[in-house]
Amino acid sequence: MASQIYETKEDVIEIVTDDFDKVGYTKADEADMAKQNKQQQFHRRFAFVTLLSFTAATMATWEAVLFSNTTAMYNGGPVTLIYGFIFCWIGALTTAASLAEMASMAPTSGGQYHWGLMLAPSKYPVFLSWITGWNAVLGWVANLTAGVWFSGTMIQGLLVLNYPSYVYERWQGTLILFAALLCCVIVNTLFGRIFPHIETFVLVLHITGFFAILIPLVVLAPKGSPSSVFAQFTDVAGWKSNGLAWFIGLISSNLPFVGYDGPCHLAEEVRNASTVVPWAMMSTILLNGVLGFAICIAFSFTLGDLETDLMSATEYDFIQVFFGATNSHAGSSVMTAILIALVTCTSFGFLASASRLTWAFARDKGLPFSGFLSHVDKRTALPLRSIGFCAIVSAIIGLINIGSTVAFNAIVSLTIAGLFISYLTAIVLMILKRVKRETIEVGPWWLGWAGLPINVLSACFLIISVLFSFFPPATPVTLMTMNWSCLMWGGSTLIGLVYYAVLGRKIYNGPVVEKAIVLTEEANA
Repeated sequence: MASQIYETKEDVIEIVTDDFDKVGYTKADEADMAKQNKQQQFHRRFAFVTLLSFTAATMATWEAVLFSNTTAMYNGGPVTLIYGFIFCWIGALTTAASLAEMASMAPTSGGQYHWGLMLAPSKYPVFLSWITGWNAVLGWVANLTAGVWFSGTMIQGLLVLNYPSYVYERWQGTLILFAALLCCVIVNTLFGRIFPHIETFVLVLHITGFFAILIPLVVLAPKGSPSSVFAQFTDVAGWKSNGLAWFIGLISSNLPFVGYDGPCHLAEEVRNASTVVPWAMMSTILLNGVLGFAICIAFSFTLGDLETDLMSATEYDFIQVFFGATNSHAGSSVMTAILIALVTCTSFGFLASASRLTWAFARDKGLPFSGFLSHVDKRTALPLRSIGFCAIVSAIIGLINIGSTVAFNAIVSLTIAGLFISYLTAIVLMILKRVKRETIEVGPWWLGWAGLPINVLSACFLIISVLFSFFPPATPVTLMTMNWSCLMWGGSTLIGLVYYAVLGRKIYNGPVVEKAIVLTEEANA
């Protein structure tokens, strides 16, 4: 067994593994970790193919087009879904490219908040780093909760389809949410050693499932006219402005692209991370974008009557479309079950990314109980406490669904605000660096002369996306239909700022510098 102790400014972190010499890092990884003053605490189990699998399966773009399209359908119909998807695909490409360049500069599990400190002006680097990290953690935990919630409510929708007398009960959906969370925890802990291979298998399901859904839709369903798909704006939401409605509907096209920073938070588990992480991010946007766009087109042509689909008792229009295509409870149930299985598997990656980011932020003392959350299990070399913490927080949020769906949806909506604001902060700081022509230590994957225009396009896209994610989805606006995500984001940020003012600013000084002291290294027994 090998044993090493890592000493930070204030803490001593002991890492003991049964195969320390097999952690898998390359000389480039060793140099990257040394440059960031960090020590290797995880096994580097991911290579390009397994990381691509993880990212593609975690983003689940074509799947999300189906279960998250409702806002677009209310605000323009297929026109908003298709052209909004193209807009968000381009925005995701520019944002992923911007983040990929930073990931190549500093491949660390901290991601955005670490880059924020590197790029920030000398006046406020620590605060900008901390607020970026806080938003990123909020976004990823909300994303995890959203993933398991979609799994639960889709199962309930399937029950409604097959048993019309079944009545939606929020507590039942919450129990299913707990079951999905438990599956995520089991995969991330008990099967942590083979997690990359599980994700490769999920990628196979992701692609085969795509064809299993696409082919019945294209072959069996009645088709709409090209003009109804590409030119007819249907404003069910009741806004007087088609332009405003279109922008509000963008959230349906943004959700399918959430999660492309996931590989960044696994960077310390990736071999040759400074090259592999950026390429995995960009390859995933291209692959998933193609699959997602194909589903957009197929779904839009096979909608049938839009208002009937939106008013489906299953509460998911795609289930109604599946039934309309197959005219069979069995056929539509199988298609929906495929989607449920894939969305549940997607949440495996949500928990992995959320827990690594939480662990990294705790390692740098950015969170309450950082000493507890930054622990790495000696036997598995996994952040088990952070995995458990993220799952517990997600479960607590799930309990809110029992009392109020409105409050629960508002918290889940933090996904867009939290993640996109964390991206925006880091990218704006990079823009300032480039405009001032200050020295930037680039990695092997960099944007060169195209960096500034790509960063600017990304920043504009993120600002638009965040702004309209706070708008109500439809009129008239009531207490029940209001989008409370702006209040939830503001409240969560305020809580964080109070914590930072009272305690955080005293203990958080940006990424901690770790000094390695090798005490013993014995042969495996």
